[in-house]
Amino acid sequence: NVWTSREGVEYAWFNNVETKPGIGYPKEWENQKKWNGGWLRRKDGRIEPRIGGKWRVLANIFANPDLPEIDDYYEPFTFDYQHLHTAKQGEHQPTARPRSLISGQRMNKVEWGPNWEEILGTEFAKRRKDANFEQVQADIYGQFENTFMMYLPRLCEHCLNPTCVASCPSGAIYKREEDGIVLIDQDKCRGWRMCISGCPYKKIYYNWKTGKSEKCIFCYPRIEAGQPTVCSETCVGRIRYLGVLLYDADRIEEVASSPDERDLYHRQCEIFLDPHDPEVIAQAKKDGIPDNVIAAAQASPVYKMAIDWGLALPLHPEYRT
Repeated sequence: NVWTSREGVEYAWFNNVETKPGIGYPKEWENQKKWNGGWLRRKDGRIEPRIGGKWRVLANIFANPDLPEIDDYYEPFTFDYQHLHTAKQGEHQPTARPRSLISGQRMNKVEWGPNWEEILGTEFAKRRKDANFEQVQADIYGQFENTFMMYLPRLCEHCLNPTCVASCPSGAIYKREEDGIVLIDQDKCRGWRMCISGCPYKKIYYNWKTGKSEKCIFCYPRIEAGQPTVCSETCVGRIRYLGVLLYDADRIEEVASSPDERDLYHRQCEIFLDPHDPEVIAQAKKDGIPDNVIAAAQASPVYKMAIDWGLALPLHPEYRT
């Protein structure tokens, strides 16, 4: 499940790094006015998926208006490397032209890709659609990007309050109680793709070969064997840290339903529990959490980075996930 070179998911990248400012992959994935991902707080204080409640989901089950198309991702391609070996001798050096992995035909031009904007590689006219700069004047934004650029690692967030779970008509997506990993039951999945619409990060992909949805599985077989995820273990810069983080699951709905979006980040931080707090330790043991898990939470740098130092930040708390 690490590599998406399998037939049906050639266009999918479970794990990618984008350059910001930029519209990302799929295009404008952060524009929820367009894609309707994440949660929406209703007037009565309750939250529901932005794509709508269960009746709207069922009404659109055969014609979902909130799905990215292949052009929003990119047309996956390879190159005719074999032509470099088989081309007849001539005056000019042979070239490896791009070939579509969907149609198998040669492509005249590669139009887009998951790293198309790397190091601000595309024109400003496209990058200015970055939803994070919606309230910024274009001329100021243009000056801003001349002085600022950042890399944004992206994968499934395995959310505390996952919209994909609530959006799936088949009940195929679930969040594991023991470690919080969000998975898709491939036997239950019927390929309705409401999870793709519901996910505000657009990190669930439809496998057109199997007719099922797929996503990052957080390397759960490795986690169960006491090993870290592949992306954490192989990150050269040690940017990605993996560790146990204790949180109060009973308060998730309360926090996600906060009236003011500007409070969501600080409210989310309230959920995370200090693993060195005697009261937290006592309650954790009472709830049946093993001593080795508590010890792992105490040894992990995640709580310090997220709460004490404020370095590890949630990507989009306003999505209420």
